[in-house]
Amino acid sequence: MAPPIVLVLNAGSSSVKFAAYEAEGEGFAQAKWRGQVEGIPGDPALTVSEDGRRIVDGERLKASGVGDHASALKIALERLFELFGRERLLAAGHRVVHGGAVFDGPARIGAEVLAELDRLVPLAPLHQPHNIAGVRAVAEVAPELPQIACFDTSFHRTIPAVASTIALPRELRDKGLRRYGFHGISYSYIASLLPERLSEAERGRVVVAHLGNGASLCAMRDGRSVETTMGFSALDGLMMGTRCGSLDPGVLLYLLRDGYEAASLEELLYRRGGLLGLSGVSADMRAVLASDAPEARLAADQFVYRIVREVGALTSILGGLDALIFTAGIGERSAEIRARVCRGLEWLGVALDEEANEAAAERISSPGGKVATLVLPTDEERVIAEETLALVAAAREPAL
Repeated sequence: MAPPIVLVLNAGSSSVKFAAYEAEGEGFAQAKWRGQVEGIPGDPALTVSEDGRRIVDGERLKASGVGDHASALKIALERLFELFGRERLLAAGHRVVHGGAVFDGPARIGAEVLAELDRLVPLAPLHQPHNIAGVRAVAEVAPELPQIACFDTSFHRTIPAVASTIALPRELRDKGLRRYGFHGISYSYIASLLPERLSEAERGRVVVAHLGNGASLCAMRDGRSVETTMGFSALDGLMMGTRCGSLDPGVLLYLLRDGYEAASLEELLYRRGGLLGLSGVSADMRAVLASDAPEARLAADQFVYRIVREVGALTSILGGLDALIFTAGIGERSAEIRARVCRGLEWLGVALDEEANEAAAERISSPGGKVATLVLPTDEERVIAEETLALVAAAREPAL
């Protein structure tokens, strides 16, 4: 009998990514099917791979009337059902960016949970609506299918109040104004690897650098989050692809007085800043590094500068640094950015093995370095699949 399947969905602002895992007892092998619909709205294209082999390559969906995430996901689901059969589907797990102060772990989605996710939309206006659209699309295609929400904020619920509290009046804090932290699903996966990849002495005080189009750092003590660079929103902290990161709030007051409104500020802060806004070239680090334009060089320099500055700050919170981990797109693939960050942290005892770094080895620290430095690919989909399977299995167990 064919094993049941857990479907993982990650609906972003312009794409829907998915992965389908065959459950094997309490765990999974590699995702059997992976794919995405890119270019939503406009001219979306579907790509699907099976066991690493591309079986649908950029199929254009415009003729199918795709105009939003829901319709794109419906088409992707129907194609997946053709591959493995609807009857094998056990559950669907969703990446949900914001869990607010309510959700400290994965939650089965019912009417009450969905209402709470809707209530959190103002806290993540460019991410949460798309996550919720994915939930509703699955419910329309497979209404009886259990759906599980896995939150980017949950991993950071261990951050102490002194770090999570915003210095504003209580009536505003009671409305949810606090530092939440994000990229928690990625950090959860990396934390799960540390006992295997680091010695006991190396994994006490760790900073993980999740460097992609969205970028943040997380300080972990014994695998638990104690501080992170993102705060109330995914705009905070490091410079990113199109987000400027930490910004003096006086700048926003100035822009408001200069004629900006909430919508134009949102567009500026989420889509026109960061590498793109500073370089004038691209939000893609590869293009920025390849450019000879002075603005592009400044953008790359500032990207590294902000990381080095924040690693220093997190190290002070940890009381020292035992390991530095690079992950996500830039962290995993850019030897140049890793090298520049490590050179900026030599004062902390970070010592880079240049050859290992260029070869994209897992451990890139030199033997004499005081700080273990590793490159670990993240796997958010696997975390979501495992959390989904565990929650569904727990719900099926008889009560004692």
